[in-house]
Amino acid sequence: MASEVHHLAGKASRKVLLVDDSMLVRHSVCRFLEERGYTVETATNGVDALEVVSRLHPDVIITDMQMPKMSGGELINALKAEPSTAQIPVVIVTSRHGAPDENEKRAAFAIRKDIDIEVQLAKALGAVFKASHAQVAGK
Repeated sequence: MASEVHHLAGKASRKVLLVDDSMLVRHSVCRFLEERGYTVETATNGVDALEVVSRLHPDVIITDMQMPKMSGGELINALKAEPSTAQIPVVIVTSRHGAPDENEKRAAFAIRKDIDIEVQLAKALGAVFKASHAQVAGK
C-alpha cells in the first residue's frame, strides 16, 4: 500500500486523508494542511484510500477524481455505500471544468486545481468543520 503519514509532533488535530496520484499535489497540499495543524495521511488511489480509511477514520477526505486503480468517483461511491463511512465529508480536487458530474454533487466541496488551491481548500475545510461542529452541538 502506498501511504504516508504526516503530522505535527505533539499537536492534537483533525485527521485528513489526501488521495491523489500526483506526488506534487500530495506534497503541496500536505504542507499546506500540516502548517495549519492537521494530521495528514496520503494514498495514491482509491483502493489504497479505502484501506487507510478503515484504520484512520479521517475527519475529512480530500480526493482527486482521476486516478489509477480506483477513481475518485468510485471512491466516493464506496464511501457513501458504507454506513461507517457515509458521513465523512469529501472534498474533491479536479481539473475538470463545466457542470459537476453526479459524484461531484455527492462531495461537500469541489476545488479546481488551476485556481488558487490553498484559498479554496481553506474555505472548504472551514465550512466542513463548521458544519460538523454544528451537527455535534445539535444546531
